[in-house]
Amino acid sequence: MEIERIIEPLIEQRADPHILKAPDGYYYFSASVPEYDRLELRRSKSIEGLVSADRVTVWTKPDEGPFSDLIWAPEIHFNRGGWYIYFAAAPSREIKDDLFQHRMYAIHTDAKNPLEAEWSGPVQIDTGMDTFCLDATTFEHKGVLYYVWAQKEQGIRGNSNLYIAKMDTPLTLASEPVRLSVPEFDWEIRGFWVNEGPSMLKRYGKIFLSYSASATDENYAMGLLYADDESDLLNPSSWTKSEKPVLCSDLERKHYGPGHNSFTVSVDGKDDLLVYHAREYTEIEGDPLWDPNRHTFVKKLVWSEDGMPVFDIPKD
Repeated sequence: MEIERIIEPLIEQRADPHILKAPDGYYYFSASVPEYDRLELRRSKSIEGLVSADRVTVWTKPDEGPFSDLIWAPEIHFNRGGWYIYFAAAPSREIKDDLFQHRMYAIHTDAKNPLEAEWSGPVQIDTGMDTFCLDATTFEHKGVLYYVWAQKEQGIRGNSNLYIAKMDTPLTLASEPVRLSVPEFDWEIRGFWVNEGPSMLKRYGKIFLSYSASATDENYAMGLLYADDESDLLNPSSWTKSEKPVLCSDLERKHYGPGHNSFTVSVDGKDDLLVYHAREYTEIEGDPLWDPNRHTFVKKLVWSEDGMPVFDIPKD
């Protein structure tokens, strides 16, 4: 498989894909399933092996309660010696004030193999703002664990903005939320005013924060913020935001709505890989959220001479 030129899905019907290359040498794959009803993991020694790897359900939603519906965007992380799956869930499919009622949760285990583990029950990650929130990710920098996510803030137009905070433990925040980005450019407000799906990558003296914007149809696109890795990451002025999308629909290749990405590396560690979902058609009946055909794609991330990531899909 030539990763950098792939235009066929790696894994079908898996949205919000997250691939972690863990310290144990395995790749772990988590994503939203079309039924939005469970947390599912796969693991393999290779990216390609994830396609046929066993699918293991490690948690299933209850019939009622605060996390009993719409299980979205799970990410598995290995933090401070333990496994954590961060995800968002709602008590129902009811929409209030034009939004679902998602809050953010995590389950954890200290087992060696997370596919064979007994996981904890969900623990809510409290940001201090009791509003719609989702798409949490974590990363460590200079010994500090950070939490980055999307949330609605009262008084700001739109569905969600991007926030960052330090963590005290992998389940609790140690600082107040700091807002890094709001939907503002034309390509961020098509259909919905959205900044969501953040993912972090540290390279060449910078910390890159990719994210997704607009509605989850062909308008969905990816943006980028970046900061010097010596700067104060909790200071919004440390971050520069690209005015243009870094990845968007490719009509020629029938590759629509790319986004909600994560980053991983090749087996030899030499190449950075971009993991994201996209559709292969635009004819969606009803709400795009209920269309199951957002597929997982993986491609090589190219770097420019000035140390910036190049996300565009290579052309023939």
